[in-house]
Amino acid sequence: MADNYLGKRQEDYEKRKAEWIRKQKHLGKKTTHVTPPQKPDDEAL
Repeated sequence: MADNYLGKRQEDYEKRKAEWIRKQKHLGKKTTHVTPPQKPDDEAL
């Protein structure tokens, strides 16, 4: 009885995990554009 319960929970987990991974692959990565710090025009030292 306990084995059947745990087996069912494991199957449900695997299904949810596979669906989550599929959605993650479909969405792709979010990219951000990073600008380098600007230097002042006059660099007289």
